[in-house]
Amino acid sequence: MTRLLLFFLPLSLLLSSFSCSSSIGPAPVNNLQCNALPKTWDEGIPLGNGWLGALIWQKGDFVRFSLDRADLWDLRPVPELSLPEWNFKWVMQKWLDKDYGKVQELFDYRAYDNAVTPSKIPGAALEFSWKGTDKPAKTELNLAEATGNVIWPDGVKLQVFVHAVKPVGYFRFTGIPKDFALKLVPPVYQDQNATGNIDVIGGQDLRRLGYTQGKVTEMPGKLVYRQEGAPGFYYIVSVEWAIQGSTLTGKWSVTSSLSDQKGLPDATRVTAAAPAFDQASIEHQAWWKGFWAKSDIHLPDTVLQKQWYLEQYKFGSAARADAPPISLQAVWTADNGKLPPWKGDFHNDLNTQLSYWPAYSANHLDLEEGYLNWLWDIKPVAEKYTRAYFGVGGLNVPGVATLQGEPMGGWIQYSFGPTVSAWLAQHFYLHWRYTLDRKFLAERAYPYISSVAQFLDEFSVRDSSGLRKLPLSSSPEIHDNSPQAWFNQTTNFDIGMIRFAFDKAAELAEELGKNDEAAKWTRILNEWPGFAYDSTGLNFAPGQQYLESHRHFSHLVGWHPLGMIDWSDGPAEQKILTNTLRTLEKYGPDWWCGYSYSWLGNLYARAFDGEKAAVALKDFATCFTLPNSFHVNGDQTKSGKSKFLYRPFTLEGNFAFAAGLQEMLIQSHTGVIRVFPAIPASWKEVSFKTLRAEGAFLVSANLVNGKVARIEIRSENDGICRLADPENNKNTLEYPMKAGGVLIWTHKEN
Repeated sequence: MTRLLLFFLPLSLLLSSFSCSSSIGPAPVNNLQCNALPKTWDEGIPLGNGWLGALIWQKGDFVRFSLDRADLWDLRPVPELSLPEWNFKWVMQKWLDKDYGKVQELFDYRAYDNAVTPSKIPGAALEFSWKGTDKPAKTELNLAEATGNVIWPDGVKLQVFVHAVKPVGYFRFTGIPKDFALKLVPPVYQDQNATGNIDVIGGQDLRRLGYTQGKVTEMPGKLVYRQEGAPGFYYIVSVEWAIQGSTLTGKWSVTSSLSDQKGLPDATRVTAAAPAFDQASIEHQAWWKGFWAKSDIHLPDTVLQKQWYLEQYKFGSAARADAPPISLQAVWTADNGKLPPWKGDFHNDLNTQLSYWPAYSANHLDLEEGYLNWLWDIKPVAEKYTRAYFGVGGLNVPGVATLQGEPMGGWIQYSFGPTVSAWLAQHFYLHWRYTLDRKFLAERAYPYISSVAQFLDEFSVRDSSGLRKLPLSSSPEIHDNSPQAWFNQTTNFDIGMIRFAFDKAAELAEELGKNDEAAKWTRILNEWPGFAYDSTGLNFAPGQQYLESHRHFSHLVGWHPLGMIDWSDGPAEQKILTNTLRTLEKYGPDWWCGYSYSWLGNLYARAFDGEKAAVALKDFATCFTLPNSFHVNGDQTKSGKSKFLYRPFTLEGNFAFAAGLQEMLIQSHTGVIRVFPAIPASWKEVSFKTLRAEGAFLVSANLVNGKVARIEIRSENDGICRLADPENNKNTLEYPMKAGGVLIWTHKEN
């Protein structure tokens, strides 16, 4: 039997009354701990606040802080993208003429691979040394406090953090000997005649930028480095410190001329005005306490639980509402004399989208807003690009973009893909669904999505049957960048994006009372074909089956994340999706990478297969992450999980992992809240606090001895709460709720 209570209760009391655990946030067991400092930059202890980032590691005999800032960008444009050939019609004609090599030469090899800019660039490094620096040191990343702590055998201790809300980082060494030394180390930009290496994945040599080497100015207790970059661009690094007895306390900041142009102070003024270490630490930890209070989980699988906390920590370190969105490496640019892998840019054919998947149900929409703000801010640039390249109106966004939203080139099917903006538009839709913020709906979500629909309407053509199609279609990253990567028929990837755009444009128009516009978008939606599938499941395109292992499950976006086909649609759809998963399993993981496993975990969770979801996510956590938890694309264990063995680090796999675990705990994409929908049978004791569901509901629940024992749902808006009956999943329980109302469902034994 069950018992139901429906009443109003302050959120603070709701949290304190929930019985699964008295603690909030990561316990010490989830911290990163080791007996030595990392020896490479990409394994460094990561610290950040969306604007600034630092990696703490050991280089030779030095303790090294690799310093970074989100808007350190060389924005010199790509010359090839001003050529008259740069337009879709020319590309299509070259493909039809079987002369596609010219397209690859101009817009892939020359515009992206061989070009050094535009690109994210590193900041500088701080190095500290004394006679005992080279000794192994106990190292910890304290997740709850977002601090790095190091203790050396000679008694020297380090505490370091990047202030959660101010553009300044802090460090404190205690017990330092008299031979202590500190220096600021700029990147090596000198030797303008050096060609350097050309390796977009491993990172091109910084000397190819052609900068005149900047200088470090030394003053008592202060170091300032100014680097002139591309014409009109510069950045400044400032470090200040003081020594009292055997304690050295310091602070640092990095600013760029891009932030100066917005009236923000430069780094020297930032460090001068920054609060003292102890006060800053109080402010910093208060922010992180609030961050961890937003959501919490407790699992019997310690590997998955620890990885989830690490992903939440990195998200809190990399995202802010007023900062640029998460790029490939966010605020942790390479510190190895090279540009970051893939130029550290904004890849919008998968990477940026996956990076924000966990924000919604983890209840971090305040940080997710930075992504939406950036997409909105670059909208005029994207509209100009849409008109210039595609020759029609509406809105599309470059698949590979700079900080300012300008196109960069690359594999042209995806860097200039026709449905990029439809995938981006999903984040506007999700923000609306998870908040029910009508102002956002009217002023941001519908205008964005309807602009995408306008573009797809104007760009489409008719096939011989009268249905709409794209002039050329693709499915990232099937057939890589070869001519075969273009399809005459519209792929499932593009169909998923297109159907989503028109379906949601109609839904939001109707919500706003724009009935004529809703009817228009519905009519156009019905003029497009459905998904291509056969006995093997979903195909790439009509007659194009999944016949070999591939890293990018692009043909499945209509299922996840878009939900245009879903398990809840009925037995016929379930059969299609079951066959799809069997086909993925049949051809195996030879050419999967880390994010493939994270995505697969989400797919299994959407199929309510908790056993396989947990396995896929554990494979990610154990085989495709470095000791500091950063996602690397290849299998670091060489255990057969992938034939990719390389280690360029990107972040989307990390955040897609977190989303997959959350899908195991709660789902609401169908409008019905399901708690513990994809839990392995062995998980008997599980709980979570204030995960967010569509409809603006905050949900807490616990599983005791394998049964749902208690659910608490708080509503932020008036509406109907639809809850899948925990005791009979085929039933849907409906409860009218008011804003601020709380529903408590409990199981009581007979």
